[in-house]
Amino acid sequence: MKPRWLLLLALFVSGALYADTPAGTHNVSTFSIVARDAATGQMGIAVASRYFSVGSVVPWAMADVGAVATQANVNVGYGPKAIDLLRQGLSADEVSKRLLDEDTFPGKDGRQFAIVDAKGGVVTYTAPNAPNWAGGQKGATWAAQGNILVGRQVPEAMGKAFEATTGELAEKMFAALKAGDAAGGDKRGRQSASMLIVCKECGRNTNNDRYLYINVDDSPDPFTELRRLLDLALAYNYGDHASKLLQQKKIPEARQSAQTAVKYAPNSPDAHMSLGLLTYLAGDKTAALTELQTAQRLDPNFRKQFDAIMGFSNNFAPIQDDKDFMQKLFPSPQ
Repeated sequence: MKPRWLLLLALFVSGALYADTPAGTHNVSTFSIVARDAATGQMGIAVASRYFSVGSVVPWAMADVGAVATQANVNVGYGPKAIDLLRQGLSADEVSKRLLDEDTFPGKDGRQFAIVDAKGGVVTYTAPNAPNWAGGQKGATWAAQGNILVGRQVPEAMGKAFEATTGELAEKMFAALKAGDAAGGDKRGRQSASMLIVCKECGRNTNNDRYLYINVDDSPDPFTELRRLLDLALAYNYGDHASKLLQQKKIPEARQSAQTAVKYAPNSPDAHMSLGLLTYLAGDKTAALTELQTAQRLDPNFRKQFDAIMGFSNNFAPIQDDKDFMQKLFPSPQ
């Protein structure tokens, strides 16, 4: 049996986390950014919280439709309902009004949410009784918001970082999330983080609208782990893109995607092997050999992987037929 003081402590902590919250509701006390990239059509959400598995509750998105974050005295149903209303053609502003007008669950005066739609609409909403400090800011393509924060400097820092960061949407949203944390973030601490990005048929494999979906459910340092997962996800995405471009016989473009994959996964033998093979097809044998030898050093089973790829795809038949190159890659025993 647990000592009585441990039970009292557990009750105290539970009460502190959910103080002033209507019965049956829980605060998803968090900070998030919802954003859209007009050039690529990508839309997504990045979120962090002192809350277990925030990615299972807050982010919702559909390609060519919109992205939604629902938090604070959270009504999780706001996510799928907002997406459904956006699919019907309603704007972000119209959806916001419908969500609030039709919310019959307790705790509506403590809700917080954000919406971006595919047409460029942006909404951030914080109800008057959302757990303090609570609020948000928005720009032309983004909305940043949070509750139980150290102060308004959190969404302000997020917006500035988003605007100042170059590159793809994932990098801009991660920079915003990190800036929010650096500004103080959730005043209770850290526990989980998530990022979801969608765009039409831009995900790995076939007919996949989910560009990436990564989650850190429980960690004392979720930002470091989210960065690791983001690097890995982007490496796989660019590797998959390189493979698709190869099938289209777009060798220079495929090589460029493979180079980006190596940038995100510099210690991956598979990434270096792919880049080496594509570099050979692009006509640069010297650089190709360097990449393939790097993969060799990183993978003790390199020869097996190499042979498997040669047997799987006839795109690389010229490499096997090049006896001088193969001798340099696999020197014969003296």
